[in-house]
Amino acid sequence: MFTERTSVGLDVHARSVAAAAIDSVTGELSQTKLTPSFEHIRSWVGDLPGPVAVAYEAGPTGFGLYRSLTEAGIRCQVVAPSKLQKPAGDRVKTDAKDAIHLARLLRLDEYTSVAISTVEQEAARDLVRAREDCRSDLMAARHRLSKLLLRHGIVYYDGKARTGKHDQWLRSQARAQLNTPATRLAFDSGYETVLTVTARRARLDEAIEEMAADSEFTPVVRRLGCLRGIATLTGFALAVEVGDWHRFTGNTIGSFVGLVPSENSSGSTKSQGSITETGNGHARRLLVEAAWHHRTRYTFGVTLRRCWDLAPAAARVRGDEGNRRLHHRWVKSIDRKKRNTIADVAVARELAGWCWSLAVMDD
Repeated sequence: MFTERTSVGLDVHARSVAAAAIDSVTGELSQTKLTPSFEHIRSWVGDLPGPVAVAYEAGPTGFGLYRSLTEAGIRCQVVAPSKLQKPAGDRVKTDAKDAIHLARLLRLDEYTSVAISTVEQEAARDLVRAREDCRSDLMAARHRLSKLLLRHGIVYYDGKARTGKHDQWLRSQARAQLNTPATRLAFDSGYETVLTVTARRARLDEAIEEMAADSEFTPVVRRLGCLRGIATLTGFALAVEVGDWHRFTGNTIGSFVGLVPSENSSGSTKSQGSITETGNGHARRLLVEAAWHHRTRYTFGVTLRRCWDLAPAAARVRGDEGNRRLHHRWVKSIDRKKRNTIADVAVARELAGWCWSLAVMDD
């Protein structure tokens, strides 16, 4: 329950902060415009009738303000924007109105807080997301290069792309077939970008491997590695994106990553649609990609054995059970002639539950 005298709502932006405070004793509403300086905000909050509680929406400004207010002894809540209750008929949105709305919801305890990560967890998440951005950049650079060649009728037929043989073909035969110096210069620029981004990805992979081997996430990463499709990079990314796995259950983790069906039901009518695709999109993509590995027959290969050697016995038993169950789920979907994409998402949703069961397991 809300026990403080004054509830404060902050609409935080990069260059300004709209603030609203409601005094529960006098009913007075105070509004002002503040700078994003933590000292300025703390000073204004400190002048209000205490005790004071503060709420602001999670966003690109991060958790620095939360940590600053908490260190000053002020209770602060970082609210999930997607869970805010707003009147359906309200068609006017301003920063001042948003601040007042936050203050009122805080006073009524009608809000959903987000999980606050530590500084170390945020640093690990930044590293993982930098690697994800690098992956996207590399894919875009490779596509631009291949489409440049395609426009000039140059196509590689001798096996798979992105191999050593393909790279040699790019540097020699493909470049030699370009007719004009300007086109060759464009090719050199695109090929240089591919090499640069590839080297950047390799450096990030090495840093993630080192952190996964010796950090607070190491036990979770090793347990997750007992499942097929989840090697060190994927396991570490899932560990840092989810953070505290104990917030969820095996049923609710799928909702967090947006892998549950959407629903629009009323009365006796029940209608379910495609998955919600809400929550953590990076974790969702990793789970969907990992689910494809369970389509093939379950075998105990060298890669999986290497991961199992690092995990405790209980995790290995649980991982083996999960691998068999997920492959069986694929077989059933194929027998029922389900589309592969639909079957993969269903397996990914169940895979999220198996990951949860391993993550919360005691070593």
